Amino acid sequence: MYEDFFPQRLAQLRMKKGISARDMSLSIGQANNYINSIENKKTMPSMQSFFYICEFLNITPQEFFDEENKNPEELKAFIEEAKKLDDTSLNYILGIMKKINDKK
Repeated sequence: MYEDFFPQRLAQLRMKKGISARDMSLSIGQANNYINSIENKKTMPSMQSFFYICEFLNITPQEFFDEENKNPEELKAFIEEAKKLDDTSLNYILGIMKKINDKK
């Protein structure tokens, strides 16, 4: 299962960040074709490399494997900002979100 999921998720998150596979490979201290070889299912990262990948993407390993979370970096920022709201403002924002989701 993860043999297919992992490369697809990595490509999705990398492209969302707007960085090439080559630049990401070099940024995490690997050979220039490292990320490309993962995305093409030729290799899987070590645990240490996986943590570097998550750190580079600014997400947790849990967020990486959360298929329903298409925007983990943005959601994390949203939650951090939501924590600063008072109860009234938080409920107002929550109401808006529910209304938007009901229209889908």
